[in-house]
Amino acid sequence: MTVFLQQLINGLSLGSVYALMAVGYSLVYSIMNFSNFAHGGVIMVGAYIGYFAMTALGLPFWLAFIVCGLGAGLLAILLERLVYFPLRSRSAPFLYYIISAMGASIFLENIVIATIGPTFRTYPQVFATGPIQVGGLAIGRIDVFMIIIAAAGLLLLTLIIEKTKVGLGIRASSYNIKASTLMGVNVNMVIFTIFLLGGVLAGFAGMLFGMKYTVYPQIGNITTKSFIAAVFGGLGSLPGAIVGSVLLGLLETLTAAYISSNLRDLIAFVVLIGVLVIKPSGLMGKLAEEKA
Repeated sequence: MTVFLQQLINGLSLGSVYALMAVGYSLVYSIMNFSNFAHGGVIMVGAYIGYFAMTALGLPFWLAFIVCGLGAGLLAILLERLVYFPLRSRSAPFLYYIISAMGASIFLENIVIATIGPTFRTYPQVFATGPIQVGGLAIGRIDVFMIIIAAAGLLLLTLIIEKTKVGLGIRASSYNIKASTLMGVNVNMVIFTIFLLGGVLAGFAGMLFGMKYTVYPQIGNITTKSFIAAVFGGLGSLPGAIVGSVLLGLLETLTAAYISSNLRDLIAFVVLIGVLVIKPSGLMGKLAEEKA
């Protein structure tokens, strides 16, 4: 039982970071109906911003964390204005958005390799190395922090979407973007907001993931897992992205503990395929054709 509870905590920690990443996919998809594969590049840059804020600039952790989120949010906005806005203004097919997103992701990764280098970098120690002992459980301090930050960030995002005027615009645009424009919703501001919010959370996720492991140019590849989580829960559904991320994190850690760490990615993909065969829209999503 102790082993199971230990893996449960590890899974929640991993799933919480996946959730911070996955909501960015879901926010963009809910409005623009395409998967933003450049999101991984934003996460990677966020991890580097946090690292250099603490090492090169000597900022304390909390200030570096805020700078990381703001920097990643700014990058996400720049990507939207430079890459996606020209396509939107020309009413380009959605396939062009996906190709452009892949190109932007490759560009960001290679520009970091060319300027900073491919070397793996380790964050300076922020938390005490000793775990928190609760009975027979050994809970890592970074894991606790990851869960708390993810929960706070996702709660704040939910409040913004459910309780604010811009959140109302996001919800209206996700239902029908053309009708929302006719009703006076500033769609450009809505898109600006979702990229900003998704970018900030992506920066937080990148820094948290880099703190637990290491920082390197390919760290953005972890978004493959968050994309799986978003699809698993239902693309375009914010609750679905969170639920899918937590379930994926739990599935991976339990598979590694009780079966084999070599099979955890395989089983994650098999479960994803099984869910999509039974329910193509994901656990909590709706088919795109159902958007009136």
